[in-house]
Amino acid sequence: MIRITALGDDTTAWDAFVHAHPQATFCHLAAWRRVIEAAFAHRTHYVLAEQDGAVVGVLPLVHVKTRLFGNTLVSNPFCVYGGPLAVDADVVRALADHAGALRAKLDATACEFRFLHAPEEGGLDETWQERGALYNTFRRAIAGDQEGNLKSIPRKQRAVVRKAIERGLSVVVDRNVDVLHGIYAESVRNLGTPVFARRYFRILAEAFGEAMDVVTVSDAGKPVASVMNFYFRDEVLPYYGGGLPAARACFANDMMYWETMKRAGARGYRVFDFGRSKSGTGAFSFKKNWGFAPLPLPYRVQVAEGEAMPEVNPLNPKYRLMIAAWKRLPLPVANLIGPILVRGVG
Repeated sequence: MIRITALGDDTTAWDAFVHAHPQATFCHLAAWRRVIEAAFAHRTHYVLAEQDGAVVGVLPLVHVKTRLFGNTLVSNPFCVYGGPLAVDADVVRALADHAGALRAKLDATACEFRFLHAPEEGGLDETWQERGALYNTFRRAIAGDQEGNLKSIPRKQRAVVRKAIERGLSVVVDRNVDVLHGIYAESVRNLGTPVFARRYFRILAEAFGEAMDVVTVSDAGKPVASVMNFYFRDEVLPYYGGGLPAARACFANDMMYWETMKRAGARGYRVFDFGRSKSGTGAFSFKKNWGFAPLPLPYRVQVAEGEAMPEVNPLNPKYRLMIAAWKRLPLPVANLIGPILVRGVG
């Protein structure tokens, strides 16, 4: 029998299973539970599947319920990946059935599994629909030497990176989330997106410790681009990053990602995960210019009877006016209101 139990205070067995599973992601780690609870006050429902006394599956599930953006279960919100992680299709089915029953109990309109890898054949029944090609991720191998990584970048983008190097930009690698947040807040406001609270970045830094750092690029002494990176097994994941308007002219954004790639390769990391982007966006094109091929993300969604597929994303036409108005907000106002709104768009 497969037994589904709630994750308790001891997360050792959970993380041991995650680190050993070949399809696990950074987003499956148990630390995300306390991050989401502390930063957003959402109720988490992390569960383990056990069989014959051994952990055979995990599911990081969160109830995201707000007045503006609806009532859903997500695995895993504020993360690009998630979904059931299991030893076989039978365990995937048990975890999915548990999630479906919980969705009905909570009267949630939908449950979303954010898979990186397509679920095993037979693991999900016909009630789990494919979301479609909205999101792509960008992942590829990196080398241990600087020249090898530079050569792996397409010629035109490599020329931009060389210009950034020649400009003499200064780079600092530390854990200063306050500098990062100041740059990130202005960057996402300019894109029409609500910003996370500074406190969220501090919670992430505390939760992931040495598995997180911040790369900040300065031009003439002024920080203009910064990114928070996570490290998992042999992967580096630039996660939250942004640049001021001045960053484009001095190639600081390109320098930021080049330094992250170069440094990670030298430290023994062999996969660069550029994260997800929506098809047709500037970020999508930027990552392709770096030589990363888009990989459609096989998200699956179970929708309650009579409900529509949830579409809480900037490409939804219903948010077009909101996005346009947000871009014009004074930065202090956007920073005040943003953290209230963003807890519902995980």
